[in-house]
Amino acid sequence: MSDLPARLAEAIRTRTAIAPESPDLTIEQAYDLQDELLELLDRPVEAVKLGLTSVAKQQQMNVDEPAYGYLLEGSQIEVGTPLVRSELIQPRMEPEIAFRLGADLAGSSISASDVMAATESVMPAIDVLDSRYSGYSFTLPAVIADNISSGRYALGPAVAPGGIDLRLAGCVLEKNGQLVDTAAGAAVLDHPAAAVAWYVRSLHQRGTSVPAGTVILAGAMTAAIQVEPGDVVRATIDHLGSVEIRVA
Repeated sequence: MSDLPARLAEAIRTRTAIAPESPDLTIEQAYDLQDELLELLDRPVEAVKLGLTSVAKQQQMNVDEPAYGYLLEGSQIEVGTPLVRSELIQPRMEPEIAFRLGADLAGSSISASDVMAATESVMPAIDVLDSRYSGYSFTLPAVIADNISSGRYALGPAVAPGGIDLRLAGCVLEKNGQLVDTAAGAAVLDHPAAAVAWYVRSLHQRGTSVPAGTVILAGAMTAAIQVEPGDVVRATIDHLGSVEIRVA
């Protein structure tokens, strides 16, 4: 259907951006290309990454609906380990809430309440984007084909979700000790669990489900920020704690 997956895989391998793409694809075809890219990269999936789930992010990227992709083995930045800037093309970071499921989820009518009931723990997270398109210029099908700009990610401490209203949980994003942005969980489809429910329903349409143990980053609470060597980015979310990435 397209040589785009091969060109994206080569961009990842060489850490060199390609020209912006505007493929004439349906969303379903774009996910087929994403599947091809994942086959070419040939690494196990570590976590699910949801994107474009906030109004801020949709406006920043000029799209109008969410998308999903996958974070592959070796993508997680462990506590105390820096992000090596030279391993990526054009990294940006954004704060998110991550879910770890304690039960399987499937079906066409899954709600945010169903997601919360199935959630084992929630965590503060930083998603490290790395678009393979120059200047982060893309259409929705193009970014889906690019595994929605998946790069790296970091997770903070796991917290049981009972008694926490994630919709009202405030987020503070800092860069080098300076406040960059603030938001609340409601920025993500009105509730972060609603984004996870959207993902489950989307997979149901493709004939699959989400197993217990899956880690899902629910999408950005703020717009993404650029980073360079020497930067330190910290995300703090009410009731969940903090997570930090240093760029080397």
